[in-house]
Amino acid sequence: MARRSGDKYRAIIEAAVKVIAENGYHNAQVSKIAREAGVADGTIYLYFRNKEDVLISLFRVKMGEFIAAAKKELEGCTGAKEQLARLIRLHFTRLEANRHLATVMQIQLRQSDPVIRQGITEPLRAYSRLIEGIVSRGMETGEFRPDLDVRLARQMIFGTMDEVATCWVMSHRHYSLVALAPEVYRLLFRALAAKDNGSS
Repeated sequence: MARRSGDKYRAIIEAAVKVIAENGYHNAQVSKIAREAGVADGTIYLYFRNKEDVLISLFRVKMGEFIAAAKKELEGCTGAKEQLARLIRLHFTRLEANRHLATVMQIQLRQSDPVIRQGITEPLRAYSRLIEGIVSRGMETGEFRPDLDVRLARQMIFGTMDEVATCWVMSHRHYSLVALAPEVYRLLFRALAAKDNGSS
């Protein structure tokens, strides 16, 4: 198998996002992905074992890019409160900027088989660790309640962002996902905030 880098590898990943979003995972034939990427069908198998591998790789690449961008964005924050606000905005901005990617992330990956779910576990864990780091920092600085269950708080934060994003993808109405970020932040912060730090 070819090394997983280079222009063709990237072209196949981007083509897979578009084809899977428009056709659904089960109807997204490798030949369609190859045609969209401008490569021969056989070229796909130089980089990927099968279609499952394409979807798993797509998720790992895109989630890896997002986590790297999020870490860089959060480095300059003065505290956990600001980190939470920026993470929510970045999460929504990334999805709104690419509707095809949002559809794959929010819809198609949820309908996949156990092999695919297992393959995307580690990137999800990395994102979970990032969110848990924000919660732990907030508890240490006194911005968040000291009695929080870090894992449950992380589930609440991710689950809220995930549900809001899924509703946006599935909605027939046209509205901005990013515009919802301030209110999502306010609701989450009020649930997490220490008693003497309850203002947004």
